Amino acid sequence: MIAEKVHLRPITAADTAKIVAWRNKEFVRKNFIYQKPFTEESHMAWFHEQVEPGHVAQFIICLTASQDCPREKNGNAQKREAEHVKTCTEKTCESEEARVCREIGSVYLRDIDRETGTAEYGVFIGEEDALGRGYGTAAAKLILAYGFEKLELKKIFLRFVEGNAGAWKSYEKAGFCLIEDRRETVSLEQGEREVFFMETERSAWERRKRLGTEKR
Repeated sequence: MIAEKVHLRPITAADTAKIVAWRNKEFVRKNFIYQKPFTEESHMAWFHEQVEPGHVAQFIICLTASQDCPREKNGNAQKREAEHVKTCTEKTCESEEARVCREIGSVYLRDIDRETGTAEYGVFIGEEDALGRGYGTAAAKLILAYGFEKLELKKIFLRFVEGNAGAWKSYEKAGFCLIEDRRETVSLEQGEREVFFMETERSAWERRKRLGTEKR
């Protein structure tokens, strides 16, 4: 069982500047199909038109404070680990807020279709020193639980651009499987790139959950 490192809280309009700054960082932007610079205006349009009506469920990825995760001093981030993973989607945010050490990125389900029970998963870590530490995988597991339990989805899929091996590995750890016969080609700033698709179904997620419970 992986180390439990993060909790999630819903985004608010107050997160706009943070989201825009993260999303415009080159190491984030290059891995997205949509690579145009984000603006506060475009994000607020997304927030009002997609998030508020419930077409998108978007969260901030937060590291949970522990003895090994002091708050930043003199602007320098200290070593950060965490003790628990908490799904912070409603009033629990208030009780968890004091324990938050650092916010590092965002995770979301978009194009939520309640009739077909599907949605597309997306994530970005906006703090470069937080990459490769398992935070994205932990966040993915939390939002899959949210999607399958709270939203009662049947299937969640994702897309990723070729060359992003770290993301592929993280998605597999979270429970996504590659769709072997589905690929697309897109033209990006870096040239033409293949886009791969992965998915996971509620039945598979429930099976992994049962096995995880048995192992504990």
